[in-house]
Amino acid sequence: MRATLRFIDAFTEATGRVLAWCIPIMMLVTAAVVVMRYGFGYGLTAMQESVSYLHGSVFMLGAAYALKHGAHVRVDIFYQRFSPRQRAWIDSLGTLIFLLPLCGLILLSSWDFSAKAWEIREASVEPGGIPAVFLLKSLIPLMAVNLALQGLAELLRNALVLIEGDGAEVNRAD
Repeated sequence: MRATLRFIDAFTEATGRVLAWCIPIMMLVTAAVVVMRYGFGYGLTAMQESVSYLHGSVFMLGAAYALKHGAHVRVDIFYQRFSPRQRAWIDSLGTLIFLLPLCGLILLSSWDFSAKAWEIREASVEPGGIPAVFLLKSLIPLMAVNLALQGLAELLRNALVLIEGDGAEVNRAD
């Protein structure tokens, strides 16, 4: 169980660190688009669209990283006062009742949408746009899988706390 937990955490951490590099790249491309358009009166549609691709990648694939680091919105008026065991119960129930079913729903509802885009190799409708909209649409089911995997890791982490007691909090692989 601990090996699986460490593997998922390491995968999520590596993915998050790679995605973090998309942010400065996105900023530089955005700045270049603005300078080219307003400074030189020249624009490249593919460059503009690449910002959307980077943005989508960061937010869709970064959701698991945010979950791993507790960066999701949480109403913790009471939660912060709970013992590690009580938190483990709440987090486990939240994962089982809300997170994993939501990931399943997103995966099921986006599968055909993404598969059809792959089938026709959907491209940008804009002249000079990126001919890979199918890749962008693939981020939706990938997000569901990544988030479900990290949800499973959180569930395993909480199970260890519940089985081994309050002192068994399992650190995340940072």
